[in-house]
Amino acid sequence: MFSREVPTVLPADVPDLVAQGWTLLDVRTDEEWAGGRIPGAVHLPMDQVVGRLEEIPEQVVCVCAVGGRSAQVTQFLNSRGREAVNLDGGTHGWAETGGPIEA
Repeated sequence: MFSREVPTVLPADVPDLVAQGWTLLDVRTDEEWAGGRIPGAVHLPMDQVVGRLEEIPEQVVCVCAVGGRSAQVTQFLNSRGREAVNLDGGTHGWAETGGPIEA
């Protein structure tokens, strides 16, 4: 049976994961990405994830605006053998906790 649980990390966990080699994977739309993003994030819109799976690193922190779309991508990537976690609260949660956003 498919598990509905999504591994989630808090914004405070992200710097340590990135230091360990994890990639921030931002799955928002091009327009959202252009409006601001977490420094160092890689952009791959959600609707392109399936077709570009081979481009996705083995360990990723999935990010969207608030965490819904990235949770779906996290589940998909984990089902395909990647080690993926979802950023709780997305870019909004990141910014609310003082995380930098770049244009």
